[in-house]
Amino acid sequence: MNQELLIKELEELAAQLGIKVRYEKGDFDGGYCILKDQKILMVNKRIFDNRKTSVLAQGIYEIGIENVFVKPAVRQYIEDEVARKKGEAGKNGITKEKIK
Repeated sequence: MNQELLIKELEELAAQLGIKVRYEKGDFDGGYCILKDQKILMVNKRIFDNRKTSVLAQGIYEIGIENVFVKPAVRQYIEDEVARKKGEAGKNGITKEKIK
């Protein structure tokens, strides 16, 4: 799945979860927040698509994807991205400690 399609899928999933995705300029990558009781996922519009997908995936994961249908490829990307962010290799479960 290419980055543009993945962004579209993640945006649709966010909408399904009641999260508004906003693309803004600034000195940040992005993240999930609540503003006046509205769930918002802020994404820096100037970052590369691979960073946008990462920000979207992490924000969506923060809300939770257990109670909603997520396409298998999108679910796998979200889980792998969260694992990568935590310092793991994702699918094979290798951690930094196991590599040393």
